[in-house]
Amino acid sequence: MANSLINPGSTKLRVVIAGGGLVGMTAGIAFRHLGADICVLEQASEIRAAGASINLWKNALDVFDDLGVGEQIRSIGTSLETWFYDASGQRFRAAGFDPEDYAFTLFSRPILNTILADAVGQENILLNSRLAGFEEGDNKVTVTLTDGKTLDADLLIGADGVYSTVRQQMLPGHPALEHKGHHVWRAVVPLNGQEINNTILTVGADRTRGGLAKTSGDQVFWMINQFDSAEPTGTKKEEALRRAQNLNDGNWGESLIRLIGSTPEDKILFNQIMYVPELPFWVSKRVALIGDAAHGLSPHIAAGGALGIEDVMVLTNAIKAEPNLPAALNRYQTQRMPYFETVRNFSKDVEQSKDSKDFARRYAAFTHWMLNDGYSAARLSQL
Repeated sequence: MANSLINPGSTKLRVVIAGGGLVGMTAGIAFRHLGADICVLEQASEIRAAGASINLWKNALDVFDDLGVGEQIRSIGTSLETWFYDASGQRFRAAGFDPEDYAFTLFSRPILNTILADAVGQENILLNSRLAGFEEGDNKVTVTLTDGKTLDADLLIGADGVYSTVRQQMLPGHPALEHKGHHVWRAVVPLNGQEINNTILTVGADRTRGGLAKTSGDQVFWMINQFDSAEPTGTKKEEALRRAQNLNDGNWGESLIRLIGSTPEDKILFNQIMYVPELPFWVSKRVALIGDAAHGLSPHIAAGGALGIEDVMVLTNAIKAEPNLPAALNRYQTQRMPYFETVRNFSKDVEQSKDSKDFARRYAAFTHWMLNDGYSAARLSQL
């Protein structure tokens, strides 16, 4: 550590983080732990989170433990174990995998983001602030906001999602792309007396998948997605109900259908799934992409948040290990880009699952790798 960028008594590292979501806020906490001066840019007028719920695996929760917020975050999560069902209700797990490969924790995105924002410090968050561009120099990076204000920093982090403005300037010609024919509908609604003890993920006809999971506050999260889907033309509820029938062999899916039917139209979220194409690089001299800005994937492997939090760990470890910023950013990129080549291959493999039994095998293979070989590789970045 004697030769690292972070030294007692030295001038503080100045870091601007574009994006106040899960990964951006985690980066803010991590850089505060390094003693850096931080500024998180959030374009909204308040701290909020897109989407209803998010599941995080052990690798992400361990990072939160390292940052001193793990206990508080774990206290608001709902621990779940995944089973894979076919449309008739028969359930599967693949043999040869550990119980941990099926265990994750579900969180309310808004509550989680509020906790993270408090840990970052409200005084370190600029609301109603959106990055317009940046200019790199030998000794600093100057960030310009859409209102014309400028900020000088040593490091700019692009944590601004699949539509990243930072990536757009760093890598013009690499915009987010549609995952053609992949649509998703989801919501969080009251349980209304339904008994749900485990996560239920069902694979049905016409490449349709859907699921239920109990979350905090006597709520249940439901989701329907379909690959190779026809372009939706009806209301969100109509389209979700139509696809839910693909998961309803012998009335197995009636509980999901009832939940969708009882969900107010304005509470249903619909998305055409987007992804970030493979990039030639993630860093420049004073700028780094993390999370979905660097590697946003189709969310059917349900690990994007956890993997983005891992990015933060690897990046800050590189900052601690290297004597100058370009070397640190190159170390981060060298460690993470090959890692995500493996993640992409797993994602493609899981997408091609033929049925629930096949899905259970392919998905468990991914989570086992992520929580063992992949996690060990990420943790080794501390050395």
